[in-house]
Amino acid sequence: MLLGLGLGPGDPELLTLRAVRLLKSADRVFVPGKLAYDLVAPYAKAEILDFPMTRDESIIKERMRENALKIAPTAKRGLAVLGILGDPNFFSTFSRLCEVMKEMYPDIESRTEPGISAITAFASAAGVSISEGFIVADGKEPKSMILLKVRRPAEAVERLKREGYTGFTLVERMYMKGERVYTRDFPETGDYFSVLYARR
Repeated sequence: MLLGLGLGPGDPELLTLRAVRLLKSADRVFVPGKLAYDLVAPYAKAEILDFPMTRDESIIKERMRENALKIAPTAKRGLAVLGILGDPNFFSTFSRLCEVMKEMYPDIESRTEPGISAITAFASAAGVSISEGFIVADGKEPKSMILLKVRRPAEAVERLKREGYTGFTLVERMYMKGERVYTRDFPETGDYFSVLYARR
């Protein structure tokens, strides 16, 4: 298995307890650079992989293939962890790597474990309290939306369909007892602890 593990925004004290446990139990740990290496060092030995900061897609693809070749032997027989700054699901190289891994090694399972993302860490570092909706983008036109506290999921999905959204995932009580995930047949009423993801 290949696990994308969130290491938080850069302070070793902001690693989660689960992140520390997984680093210690991994068969091999990989990281994308020196900062991630230093975060991991107290808990596990790690190998630094080259993930170049470039817009040249051919270079990116070639490096991803090279990294996949290095990771695959461990991921086939045990647990390979790739430690990622922030959270592996938000603007992360992990998703790009998974695309290549799926092409080259379709039998290797991959999943993620969350970390404290730059989005949430920013509010604390800046002393900003965010209590209204906001947009997070990487300079491109946003193509997805996340809604919190969705008390009427089916109604929300129908409204978003009229606005051009086509794919939906609802998670209720995530990481709590009674966690539920919906990708269709959305309930009329939802839990207070709910997140709805919509994409165009």
